[in-house]
Amino acid sequence: MTPAAHLHPAQFLDVTSLDQEGRGVARVDGKAVFVEGALPGERVTYTTLRKKPSFEIARAETILRPSAVRTVPRCPHFSVCGGCSMQHLDAAAQVATKQRSLEDALWHIGRVRPREILPAIHGPAWGYRHRARLSVRYVAKKGGVLVGFHERKSSYVADMLSCAILPPHVSGLLPRLRELVGDLSIRDRLPQIELAVGDGDAPVEALVLRVLEPPSPADRDLLRAFADRHGVQFYLQPAGPETATPFHPPDRRLAYTLPEFDLRFPYAPTEFTQVNPAINGVLVRRALRLLDPQPGERIADFFCGLGNFSLPIARRGASVVGVEGSAALVRRAEENAALNGLSAPTRFVAANLFEATPESLEALGPLDRVLIDPPREGAIALVKALPGDGPPRRIVYVSCSPATLARDTAILVHDHGYALSAAGIVNMFPHTAHVESIAVFDRG
Repeated sequence: MTPAAHLHPAQFLDVTSLDQEGRGVARVDGKAVFVEGALPGERVTYTTLRKKPSFEIARAETILRPSAVRTVPRCPHFSVCGGCSMQHLDAAAQVATKQRSLEDALWHIGRVRPREILPAIHGPAWGYRHRARLSVRYVAKKGGVLVGFHERKSSYVADMLSCAILPPHVSGLLPRLRELVGDLSIRDRLPQIELAVGDGDAPVEALVLRVLEPPSPADRDLLRAFADRHGVQFYLQPAGPETATPFHPPDRRLAYTLPEFDLRFPYAPTEFTQVNPAINGVLVRRALRLLDPQPGERIADFFCGLGNFSLPIARRGASVVGVEGSAALVRRAEENAALNGLSAPTRFVAANLFEATPESLEALGPLDRVLIDPPREGAIALVKALPGDGPPRRIVYVSCSPATLARDTAILVHDHGYALSAAGIVNMFPHTAHVESIAVFDRG
C-alpha cells in the first residue's frame, strides 16, 4: 500500500457503472469514487489511493458481492501489468460496456443519438495483438533483464514471462528475449523492443531494437544466432522511427493482406498499421459497405496512412484521393497502390489535416463521399472545413476516441446539417478500455 493510501475495512461501495478507463464508478455523499478492479453491480471494500475535493481514486480490496459477469483473468500478470485493464470482465460484457460508452459520449458531448446502432465488430479475445511496444530494463535485484509492458500507472516494467494477448509463439519468446538482452554488452542501452507480426503465407515477425549505442561484434553474432534459431527478423533503430533498418536477416519484408479485396500491403515495422489484423479486415469490409463507393465517384480518404481504406475503395471502381500528414506514409501508399495495380484510380497527397481549411479541401476537387480515420485527437479542423451544404453526401468516420468523435459529430450534425445515420463499436483492443468505433453521416 502506498503511504497516501487509506483502507476503509468497515466501509463498502456499491458500484454502478464503468468509466472510460475501465474503473468502477460509485458515489459517496455525492462525490464520485473511481474504483480500480470493481465492476458494475458489485459491492466492494476499498482503499483510497488519491483524494480530491470532487472525486477519489480507489482500489477494490474485497469483492463482497461479485458481478455475474466477473470472470477469472487468464493472464497471471493481470493485477500488475498495465497492458490490460478488463480481463476480469466477461468478453461479451466488455463489448456491451464499450457500446454504452460510445452512446453516452455521443449524447452527453455531441447531443446526438444515432438512428441505428450497428452490430459490434468483435473477434478473438486472445493472441490478437500483432503490434506492441515492449519496454526493456536491466534490474539486477530482480535477477537481470525485464521485457514487457509497464506496470499499471508506473514507469516500472512488469516482471512477465508470457502475455495472453500476444500471439502464442511471440509470447513464448519473452523469456528468451530476456536471456538474449542479458547477454548483450548494451543490455542497459536497449530500452525498447517494438514488435510487428505480418501475415500471409510466410508471416514475418520483426523485432525492432531501440539501441542507444551500436551493438558490439559479439552482440551482432548473438542477434544473428537468435534470429536464425527462432525465425524472427531483427531491426536496429539508433534514433527516431525512420532510422530503423533491417539487421538480420536483411531480405525479409513485412506485409498484411486483405484477401477479400485481393490486396497486399508491405510496410516497415515502425509504420502505423492496426494491431489486430482480424478485426481490421472486418472493419474495412464494414466501412466499404457503409461508404458504398460507386464506379466513377470521387472519394477522399482522410488520414489515409498506407492505404488501408484507399485501396479497397479503388478496388470497388471509384477514384480515390488519399490525404495523410506523413510524407513517408504517402510514399508507402503510392508503392502499395502500384504493387496492387491501382496507381491509375488513386492519388495521394501529403498535407497537415489538423490545419485543414475550406480552401485546402476545395483544391482536392469535387468529392462525392468521404472516409475519415483520424488519430485520437479527432478531426475538428477537417470537419469544420467541410462544405456547409451539398457534397460530400455521405461520410464514414472511423474513430479511436468516443470523446473526439462526439465532439466532431456535433459539428457535422448541428453546424453542417448531416444526420448521424448509424454508429457502433469496433473491439480492436479486447481486455482494454480502449474504444474504437465507426459512424455514418448522411445529408440530403
